[in-house]
Amino acid sequence: MKILHIGKFYPPCFGGIEKVNYDIVEGLNAGGIQTDVLCSNHTKGNVFTNNIYKIYRVHTLKVIASTPLSYSFITTLKKVQDEYDIIHIHLPNPMANLAVFLTQPKAKIVLHWHSDIIKQRKLMILYKPLLHWLLKKSTSIVVTSPTYVEGSSILKKYRDKITCIPIGIDSKELTIKRDVLDKLKETYKDKKIVFSLGRLVYYKGFEYLIEASKSLPNDTIILIAGIGELKDKLQEQISANKLEHKVKLLGRISFEKLGAYYELCNIFCFPSTERSEAFGVVQIEAMSFGKPVISTSIKGSGVDWVNLDNVSGIIVPPKEANKLAEAITELLVDKEKYKRLSEGAKKRYEEIFTKDKMVEEFKKLYLEIENLK
Repeated sequence: MKILHIGKFYPPCFGGIEKVNYDIVEGLNAGGIQTDVLCSNHTKGNVFTNNIYKIYRVHTLKVIASTPLSYSFITTLKKVQDEYDIIHIHLPNPMANLAVFLTQPKAKIVLHWHSDIIKQRKLMILYKPLLHWLLKKSTSIVVTSPTYVEGSSILKKYRDKITCIPIGIDSKELTIKRDVLDKLKETYKDKKIVFSLGRLVYYKGFEYLIEASKSLPNDTIILIAGIGELKDKLQEQISANKLEHKVKLLGRISFEKLGAYYELCNIFCFPSTERSEAFGVVQIEAMSFGKPVISTSIKGSGVDWVNLDNVSGIIVPPKEANKLAEAITELLVDKEKYKRLSEGAKKRYEEIFTKDKMVEEFKKLYLEIENLK
């Protein structure tokens, strides 16, 4: 059995979907299932490598509406598609959808549905017929949480093809660099730490977390890591309200240092506001460290399934700064509840969200599909 994974990009170009793609591909190859990759190149030109597995990185002409456009994507898929029994496509990815439509591969199709297309609604009207063609052609559709299907007008029509395989991570990758941790402890000595991490974009809700800081005691500080288009606006909010002693924008944190921040914090807060947030991998990263999570109840998203209310953390309504502040204060004051949710977070990660479990579930799915022949 040979598998081809198709994604927009692939590491060393890292994003949330790229990391999931990478973990699955690496895990399958380590387990003896030949799994290769077709993706757009994050630099110029076509680059094909063949080490442990093949990676076809094809030249990107331009990126429009978050979609890399590439003629080579189509020609390369046409050339290699007959080598594979299953083609696994990470969505959303209209370019991959178009390539499959034009090349008509005989392989079984698995669609990995990471998120609906939320922001580009006008373009979605044009793209929808092609997407429905792909959904009908697919053998299986994988969602990352059982609740996401209910919020998706598109997926509801294909319930008979849907299976849920949650995203999993390897907590051992998030190592704690002792020198980094010691320096952080000295910097934030005698402070209670609320950590948050994500791109500084419209649906992350960081403005509400900053607003919540007004109601927190002076011994509590919010650390927000990430880069994005709203950096200046968020910094202006902090400065205008004289909150520099309560909120810090940290910018990009390297992966090597990230474990130290998770270890340092008392609470992880995930204040996202829109359904563009489909899962929230950073939640399970925090849970793997035994940190209680405060996140939001976004209708039709998987966020509040990943972090279960009163099991691994606290769920609050989106866009309500006062509720965020109340939840943070409650966890910092109620030591018994903090301990229970800390243990619950760690247990939930270990039972559901490990990389090994994710890879094993895909092995089972591929074998089931192969047996359909």
